[in-house]
Amino acid sequence: MKSFLYLLMNIWPPLFGAGIRVRRIDADYSAIKVEMRLRFWNRNYVGTHFGGSLYAMTDPFYMLMLIERLGPGYIVWDKAASIHFKKPGRGKVSAEFRLSHEQVAAIKEAADTSKKTEPKFLVQVVDSAGETIAEVEKTLYVRRKDRV
Repeated sequence: MKSFLYLLMNIWPPLFGAGIRVRRIDADYSAIKVEMRLRFWNRNYVGTHFGGSLYAMTDPFYMLMLIERLGPGYIVWDKAASIHFKKPGRGKVSAEFRLSHEQVAAIKEAADTSKKTEPKFLVQVVDSAGETIAEVEKTLYVRRKDRV
């Protein structure tokens, strides 16, 4: 499944069209790394990375990771997001998503003991020098399927 998801994400039109490439998906879905090079089609009027493309780099990944980690007994949706631009992005930018076993266990426990849980995640988009270009906060919605 991991290699299928890897291929699918690299040809999925919203990511492919923005020039976003998935570079790594850990076998246990504990980490995913994506990157995007500055191209004429993802550049804004002033020659830096288009903000929508920077956000698109971060959009589906925590949801996909949690779906895979929690399994079919849970519903996982993106609920909200905010992006804070720190500096103009030029050249190659990347983002790395990580979900520890402890985070997944806490989310699972919260979903098992209450009607729903809404975990928050923060991911940084960084340039090739490691400087933060943007920070994205994602809020997900998680609940057990049997609690419909």
